[in-house]
Amino acid sequence: MIKLIETLGRTLIGFSGELGRIVLLLLATVRQALMPPLELRNTFYQMLEIGVRSLPVVVVTAIFTGMVFALQTYTGFKRFGAESVVGTVVALSMTRELGPVLTGLIVAGRAGAAMAAELGTMRVTEQIDALETLATNPVRYLIVPRFFAGMIMLPAVTIVADIIGIIGGYIVTVGLFKTSSVVYWKRTWDFLVASDIYNGLIKACFFGASIAIISCYKGFYTSGGAEGVGKATTGAVVLSSMTILISDYFLSNWLFR
Repeated sequence: MIKLIETLGRTLIGFSGELGRIVLLLLATVRQALMPPLELRNTFYQMLEIGVRSLPVVVVTAIFTGMVFALQTYTGFKRFGAESVVGTVVALSMTRELGPVLTGLIVAGRAGAAMAAELGTMRVTEQIDALETLATNPVRYLIVPRFFAGMIMLPAVTIVADIIGIIGGYIVTVGLFKTSSVVYWKRTWDFLVASDIYNGLIKACFFGASIAIISCYKGFYTSGGAEGVGKATTGAVVLSSMTILISDYFLSNWLFR
């Protein structure tokens, strides 16, 4: 019993310490972000890495997610004669939940891992120490551009995922089940309101900031050589994914209640 309490205590202390360091890094990032000038070139490069180069995976995931969701929804709603609202359900699901969450998980697995590995390698090879020696703030130079890029590009990529997912639902509903194309789009636009879209984008913006700050934290405080870089990369993906899934509930409860 004592060992169990000790284990729980160590886990709680470790979690609290890590959470505190993440918050301190977030505050330092925001403070540096508010001080001009901004590293525009580095920011645009990170936007390319985080957003544009994640598009192929996001597009494939979104279209098949929309297709599968429409397939399952149609077969279920057919029992109640409600096939006409399949487009509405697909659109609401993509814009409110599936679009931002799936996009966040994909970006966390791809770009988040890359950020953690890159910064971790720079830490163990003492490149970050060299920046400090040259009087360059590493938070400003390395983390702020990634933070801005995550906040900007994840909502942008989510918009693409929403559109592609709705098109995927259209392909199955109209192409496979031969329902009316006019009914699909009319039902979609009749019940889809602006708040469904921009609230989903607010969630995506939060997910992007979370992925960037967690991945940068894991890489920035890496230790232990190549093994430490591997652990930091894995930890960044796992913690970012958990943060997305947990925060999604609270954001949904706040935005869509």
